[in-house]
Amino acid sequence: MKIVVLDGYTLNPGDISWSDLEKLGELTVYDRTPKDLIVERIGDADIALTNKTPIDAQTLAACASLKFIGVLATGYNIVDVKAAREKGIVVCNVPSYSTISVAQLSLALLLELCHHVGDHSTDVRAGGWSSSIDFCYWRSPLIELQGKTLGLIGYGQIGSAFAAVVTALGMNILVYTPSQNKKHERPGLSVVQLDRLLAESDVISLHCPLTADNTGMINRDTIAKMKDGVLLLNTARGALIVEQDLADALNSGKIAGAALDVLSTEPPAASNPLLKAKNCVLTPHIAWAPKEARLRLMAITVENLKRYAAGEPQNVVN
Repeated sequence: MKIVVLDGYTLNPGDISWSDLEKLGELTVYDRTPKDLIVERIGDADIALTNKTPIDAQTLAACASLKFIGVLATGYNIVDVKAAREKGIVVCNVPSYSTISVAQLSLALLLELCHHVGDHSTDVRAGGWSSSIDFCYWRSPLIELQGKTLGLIGYGQIGSAFAAVVTALGMNILVYTPSQNKKHERPGLSVVQLDRLLAESDVISLHCPLTADNTGMINRDTIAKMKDGVLLLNTARGALIVEQDLADALNSGKIAGAALDVLSTEPPAASNPLLKAKNCVLTPHIAWAPKEARLRLMAITVENLKRYAAGEPQNVVN
């Protein structure tokens, strides 16, 4: 088998090995592939692996040898799965590899909004503590989470993992999912309608996949239903939020703070309003990226390809 990795640098910037993939066929790895070289680089390969390099219907039509596409991520919207299915091309993703890592960063973002660790550290190193007349000081309000309410929009593996973490902090949890499945309920956790979640939550955290129905779900209207001073977290997909509406709410103080690992366009344009919004913590889509998670991603990718070669494909999305 000829195997081409179109954008391998994100998964493996040099700290893990491609050796298990090399055992499965003739492997070519490109760190990055611009759009005008996608067809050329896939060429006559049987297997294409991609993280964020798009493989659309035109590319599929031009790459007659392609039989399998492996997405080096859980989300697979960068592949035209309908066109792939019509051509008999199997598309597989990698689910569940980053559950703990994303829950962990969600906690880090929440605690940053509560304690402003980075801001205080920067001020201390700039001399703020040395010049203080008091033994301690704080530059922003500090928040204790015990007894407060977390609203989770989405309750898959990541949402439930994050719920377990914040339960240990003494938070109450409200969950909204389109299915409204009450089986998730337990002491301290209730499944509710979205409007109730928006109205009662002190912290709202997004953990849902992006769909046509929920694109832009955090907008001027839904923000108006939230508590004054709410905190907002997003480690899911940037397009769940209307970014100008969030920036306006941050600048007005309606939302006291937001911490986001994802934006609607990545990398963001310099004009993105959240880059200059008040009390907005931004990280560059790193929740999935600890080495341990990337090693799991690599292992599942190899297993996906082995199972496909054996005629028993797994994690098929089309």
